[in-house]
Amino acid sequence: MDNFSYKNTTQIHFGKGQISKIKDEIPSDARVLITYGGGSIKKNGVLDQVQTALAGVTYFEFGGIEPNPHFETLMKAVEIVKKENITYILAVGGGSVIDGSKFIAAAALYPNDPWEIIQTYGAKVTGALPLGCVLTLAATGSEMNKGAVITKAETKDKLFFFSDHVQPRFSVLDPETTFSLPPRQTGNGVVDSFVHVVEQYVTYPVNGKVQDRFAEGLLLNLLEDGPKALENPTDYDVRANLMWTATLALNGLIATGVPADWATHMIGQEITGLYGLDHAQTLAVVQPAVWTYKKEQKKAKLLQYADRVWDLREGDEESRVMAAIENTRQFFEKMGVPTRLSAYGLDASIIDAVVAKLEAHGHVNLGEHGDITAADVKEILKLAL
Repeated sequence: MDNFSYKNTTQIHFGKGQISKIKDEIPSDARVLITYGGGSIKKNGVLDQVQTALAGVTYFEFGGIEPNPHFETLMKAVEIVKKENITYILAVGGGSVIDGSKFIAAAALYPNDPWEIIQTYGAKVTGALPLGCVLTLAATGSEMNKGAVITKAETKDKLFFFSDHVQPRFSVLDPETTFSLPPRQTGNGVVDSFVHVVEQYVTYPVNGKVQDRFAEGLLLNLLEDGPKALENPTDYDVRANLMWTATLALNGLIATGVPADWATHMIGQEITGLYGLDHAQTLAVVQPAVWTYKKEQKKAKLLQYADRVWDLREGDEESRVMAAIENTRQFFEKMGVPTRLSAYGLDASIIDAVVAKLEAHGHVNLGEHGDITAADVKEILKLAL
C-alpha cells in the first residue's frame, strides 16, 4: 500500500427528516443563496422543507443550474451573491448543482477573472464562501469532496477544479429526496457511482486490502440495488444504500494508498463538452473500451474484479477478463445507459475532435501509468463505436 494523508471535514446528516438539521448548521444571521437546478425541488416538496428549516434566516434563490453546469449561468449567480451580500451558499440538488455552487462560492471572492479558477484547476483559490448541501441525486460524491466540474458553453470546454476551500461544511442526505427521480437520472447515478469506484480499483495491485474490499463492497451494493431502484423507486432502504454508496465512492476514502486511473473520466468529459451527452452516458461508453484496450496491463486487477465482483472463476484468464468487461457493459445497459457511441448518434468522425480537446486541455498521458497517449485514445474510441 502506498503512503497517504487523508482528511474529510464535511458533516453528514443522513436519513429521513434530516433537512431540518440545516437550522443547526447555518448561522441565524447569515444571508443565504439557495441554488438549484430545473425546479423539481419545488414539485417534490424538498424546497418547502429547506425553507422551513431556514425560518428566520434571510435567503435568496437562484435556479436553472444545468446538468454539466455552465460557467455563464454560474456567473449570473455570482452577481447576485455580490449584490445581496450573500454570506452562505446552500446547494439543493445533485452533483451538477453542488459543483456549480462550489464554483459560485469560490468565484464570489476571487479578485480576477473567475475562469482562471478553472484554468488553474483551483490552484489560485485562496478562499470561498461557506457551502452546505442538500443532496437530491446520488451519483457524483460532490457532497463530500473538494472537486467540481464546470463547462464553458461558449467554447465547449468541460474542466475540473479542486480546492479545500469549497469542501462542503455539511451535507444532508435524505434518501426520500430521490424517490421522484426519473429512471434516466437513477440509472445515470448508479453508473456514475460504479465508474467512480472502478477508476480507483481496476488499476494494478499494491496490496491495499482494505481499499480493495471496500471498493468491491460498494460495487456489489450497486449491482444489487441499482436495478431495484428502477423497479421500485420509493424503496427507502434501496435508495438509502445507493445514496451512501455514491458518497463513499468519491469522498477520498477508497483512494487512499492506491493508484487511480481516471482516463475514462478525462475522455468522457470531452465528449460531454463537445456533444452534450450525460456524464454517465460517456462513462458507460468509454469504460469498457479502456479496459478492453488496456486489458493486459490491468490483467491482475481485472481478474480480481472478475472473481470477487462477478464470481467468474472458470475458464482461462483471457475469457474471465473479457466476461467481466462484458458483464459490466450489460449492467450499464440494464440500468438504461447505452454503452456504444452509435447509440447516441455518434460515429468515428468525433474521434479527432475529442482528442484535439484533450490535447488543448493538457490531458495527455492518461491512466494510472500515464501511458495513454493521444494515439491510444483514438484506438479506445474506435472500440467504443
